[in-house]
Amino acid sequence: MTNDYETPFTKLIFNELPVEEMTIRARNFFKKMNKRRTTRHFSDKQVSRELIEIAIKTASTAPSGAHLQPWTFVAISNQIIKNKIREAAELEEKKTYSERMPEAWSEVLRPLATDHIKEHLTDAPWLVVIFRQSKRKRENGKWAPTYYSQESCGIAAGLFIAAIHNMGLTTLTHTPSPMGFLKEILKRPEHEHAMLVMPIGYPKDNAKIPNLQRKPLDKISTFFE
Repeated sequence: MTNDYETPFTKLIFNELPVEEMTIRARNFFKKMNKRRTTRHFSDKQVSRELIEIAIKTASTAPSGAHLQPWTFVAISNQIIKNKIREAAELEEKKTYSERMPEAWSEVLRPLATDHIKEHLTDAPWLVVIFRQSKRKRENGKWAPTYYSQESCGIAAGLFIAAIHNMGLTTLTHTPSPMGFLKEILKRPEHEHAMLVMPIGYPKDNAKIPNLQRKPLDKISTFFE
C-alpha cells in the first residue's frame, strides 16, 4: 500500500525489562501517585521556572490526535496577572455558586466545603493554564480543525499533574466556569480555549485536604481474560 506522503519513521528504542523489575517499578509508581492529594492551601515559597518548564515538556510527550499536539501551556508567576485572574475567577464563581449551579452539582461539592473564594490563585507561586487548540493553520494558510483535541489535552494534563507530584510539589485542578476571561487576560487567540487552571507550589504548613477515599479496583475496572 502506498500513498502520496512520505512519513518519516525511525526505529523504536525499547528495552525489555525482567517481569520482576516491571512489577517493582509499577508498585513504586503507584505508591507515589497514591500519595498525591489536592489542596487549596499553598505557600508562597518560590518555585524555579526550570521545574515548570520540565513539567510542561513532560506533559508534551503525551500522545495526541495525528500528533497535532493541540495544547498551549501558559505559565504565570507575575503577581499582577495572578491578581487579575483571581478577581475575574471569583466574579464568575460567585455567580456559579449563587445562580448557575444545579443542585446535583452542589450536592457533591458540599463535603469539600468549596466556595467562590479562590486564594490559591494568588497564593501559589505559579499558575499554569492549559489551552486547547480547536483549529490549526495548514501549510496553505487555511484553517482546519484539530482532531481529538479534548482527549489529547486531557492526557497531557494527566502527565503534567504526575510530573508536578513526582518532583515534590503539589497542584490543584481548577475549572472556573465560564473561563472566557482567561483568554482575554492572557491574550490568547480565538482558536484557543482554556481547559484547566493549575496553581503549583508547596503546600502551606497547615494545609488541609478532604478526608476522602479512592474507589477500589473492583469499582473502577472490568477484566476480560
